[in-house]
Amino acid sequence: MKEKVILAYSGGLDTTAIIPWLKETYNYDVVCVCADCGQEEELDGLEQRALSCGAAKLYIEDITDEFCDNYIVPCVQAHAVYENKYLLGTSMARPLIAKRLVEIARKEGAVAICHGATGKGNDQIRFELTIKALAPDIKIIAPWRDSNWKLQSREDEIEYCRQHGIHLPFSTDCSYSRDRNIWHISHEGLELEDPANEPNYKHLLVLGCTPEEAPDEPEYVTMTFEKGVPKSVNGKAMKVSDIIRELNRLGAKHGIGIIDIVENRVVGMKSRGVYETPGGTILYEAHQQLEELVLDRDTTAFKMDVGNKFAQVVYEGKWETPLREALQAFVEKTQEYVTGEVKFRLYKGNIIKAGTTSPYSLYNESIASFKTGDMYDHHDADGFINLFGLSLKVRAMKKLENEKKNNK
Repeated sequence: MKEKVILAYSGGLDTTAIIPWLKETYNYDVVCVCADCGQEEELDGLEQRALSCGAAKLYIEDITDEFCDNYIVPCVQAHAVYENKYLLGTSMARPLIAKRLVEIARKEGAVAICHGATGKGNDQIRFELTIKALAPDIKIIAPWRDSNWKLQSREDEIEYCRQHGIHLPFSTDCSYSRDRNIWHISHEGLELEDPANEPNYKHLLVLGCTPEEAPDEPEYVTMTFEKGVPKSVNGKAMKVSDIIRELNRLGAKHGIGIIDIVENRVVGMKSRGVYETPGGTILYEAHQQLEELVLDRDTTAFKMDVGNKFAQVVYEGKWETPLREALQAFVEKTQEYVTGEVKFRLYKGNIIKAGTTSPYSLYNESIASFKTGDMYDHHDADGFINLFGLSLKVRAMKKLENEKKNNK
């Protein structure tokens, strides 16, 4: 029997061309694995396509709920945002996909795992760090970095498939490079390759509309959380994946979550892309609104640093690391009392607060009010300010003392 290789298969042109290339170059039996993270119609016809291209088998693995519960929720709880904008849609998914590739490689007794990520992007790092962490004995094949890979364009790949008797519905027409899952869809290429160009949103958007095209009337939305985990939308209890689907629908309708980013890739280059994350943008904002009531000042400040570090760790593909586990443990502790209800309005790209409540709220109206209450005496601030500003006062006095000496 031939040795087996597991191919991370999306059904796109790259991974379609890789099937015959693996068989021809390495004489492997190719077992394709497509991880369903909520791509929806992109999965149509995959099995027939993979088998017709020479794959021995195709797994379509539904990992959507695991993705939402074990990867998205921790990032939301951490408020992990890369470079203040990117909500990690692709970054979160790759480690889980790689984990499932390893599991099926073990099941099939495969000696290698292959992915179609290019040598310029972040995904090669995310796939390979996870595989190395979980299966250091399994060989990794990255065709775009392989000296045997001679295909340098879509035209080359289409011609290669034609020569191997594979006739597929791919054209040489240029289009955006996209990645989609339940959380987001990313767009790169075409006019986006020049940061001086405005995105062609009428041609580009898939999930939603621009704020200008959104309804002229706002829409109220209510969400509940328990220990930092979303539990319901507008009074209807749902699992996390269905909450994200519903928020995607609402956010897309109102032009929420469209961002244009020039980000710093791990490999050192800058790249420009447009991301649609309608539901994710709402979920991050709603969760943060609730945290504002519940977390104390010191925890809030430190958690901001942890969130930034968490985002960096996830972006760099370091999910299967002690650092990510430790950061997540801290975040989970902070979520112990993040329970309550958040209400907001969606209107033309904006998420507008409309009231937040929590049984663990640290907001005390009798203290915060301008009226004098029993728990706060305005005169107490005198001593506090004197001590809090003591170092400033001492420094200023010393400067004055020296100035007097120098002026004599």
